[in-house]
Amino acid sequence: MLRSFIHKNRKSLIFGSIGALLGATGGFLYWKYVGCISGTCAIWTSPVRATLYGTLIGALFLLMFVPDKKESNNS
Repeated sequence: MLRSFIHKNRKSLIFGSIGALLGATGGFLYWKYVGCISGTCAIWTSPVRATLYGTLIGALFLLMFVPDKKESNNS
């Protein structure tokens, strides 16, 4: 069951994983070099929150570009 799920959704998993890695890296680097100096920003004050937020945004962003499956109409 898991094998068939992975086989059917291979492109989505690849795009989502790459997006998550890029987003996590971007979120951490944003926290490190830009961040929130005053400490009043809810997301950017913690490196864990910034990394998790970047992971989510990166994965969702790249999942927008997954090509649609062409389903044949055999009826």
